[in-house]
Amino acid sequence: MDDSIRNQFDHVPERISGLVDLAYNLWWSWNPEARILFKQLNHQAWKASVHNPIRMLREIPAEFLNRAAENPAYCHRYDIIMRRFRKYMSATGTWFSEEYADRPPLTVAYFSAEYGLHHSLPIYAGGLGFLAGDHLKEASDLGLPMVAVGFLYSQGYLHQQINPDGWQEDVTEPLDRDAAPVTRVLDSDGEDLVVRVPHIDPPIYVAVRKVQVGRIPLYLLDTDIPCNDPQNRGISSRLYAGDQEQRLRQEIVLGIGGRKVLHALGIEYAAVHLNEGHPAFALLERVRERVERGMDFEAALEEVRATSVFTTHTPVPAGHDVFPVDLIDRYFAPYYQALGIDRLRFLQLGVHPESPASGFNMTAFALRASAHHNGVSRANGAVACDMWKCLWPGPGKRRCPSTTSRTASTSRPG
Repeated sequence: MDDSIRNQFDHVPERISGLVDLAYNLWWSWNPEARILFKQLNHQAWKASVHNPIRMLREIPAEFLNRAAENPAYCHRYDIIMRRFRKYMSATGTWFSEEYADRPPLTVAYFSAEYGLHHSLPIYAGGLGFLAGDHLKEASDLGLPMVAVGFLYSQGYLHQQINPDGWQEDVTEPLDRDAAPVTRVLDSDGEDLVVRVPHIDPPIYVAVRKVQVGRIPLYLLDTDIPCNDPQNRGISSRLYAGDQEQRLRQEIVLGIGGRKVLHALGIEYAAVHLNEGHPAFALLERVRERVERGMDFEAALEEVRATSVFTTHTPVPAGHDVFPVDLIDRYFAPYYQALGIDRLRFLQLGVHPESPASGFNMTAFALRASAHHNGVSRANGAVACDMWKCLWPGPGKRRCPSTTSRTASTSRPG
């Protein structure tokens, strides 16, 4: 945590100053005993903050903090919870460290357009985000080596309500950055780390923010920074942009830009997990990097495929992103050459066999570029198998490569 944040909590007594560190790690959100520490400072303040410890610590009168620091019973509970938290963060004695003690820790990079972690961080819309949030929390508890990438949406997500006239209306809930568990990632000069998204002109830049989810770092991309033009600043303003071109730009930034951010942070990983097709261009960038190092495109694609996992959520065709070919050409024409392939081969990666003229289908591409496929439930897996069986050619082309719900086989789609 940088000093600019810590200085804002200098009214918190030293005796209980660990509450600030605890508030900025979402571990507290799924551990009831940690939540009690904040609630016991003042029940009304906890309620008024909508159970947001950062907001509460900012707004609560100092007298309540001083009273807690002088209360032996409170301090005893505080010491127990903080010891438990610090032991947890040491990452020793976890399921992963015990089950795989004889193997090197191979990090997984998890990409998702949304994460449902806590309502103080409104960067989610529904089930897709909640699954991503639960993946991170469970990976933290198990001690899995994982790093996650997403967006910091400055305008949060729309809520719908019925107005007094009985009409449905959209209500925007902007992100309150001062009350969100988000910290700045700084460069070697102590300034915001800003990364240029490669291969895109005019250039797009992202600042990097961080959310600590137990042991798992979640890096959020923020395009709302002065060095971007107004259109580019809006890329990360709201989840799931309605404009098709802006949606494509979002997915380029999330996938290709997200991969570039991990590289800038010096984070190496052995596998990628895509939560839906929105970040699938991350796999494309992994292929391009291998081609740049001298590997043949098909060999590079096969290597990336073998270390990529894709989870699908959407059981209806209309819910999958499909981009017109002219848009793909506009943003990826220079990329074709960087991959060592021609335009036709590139476009084939995203072709839906049953509607080849519809455009570049992100789910079709994600399935082709990954060897391991998940549904989010047994029923969802069965529906997804039926929807996408056309991708597996040959004698068994009318049969899904796996009828088990949660994990498909490594059959190669056509």
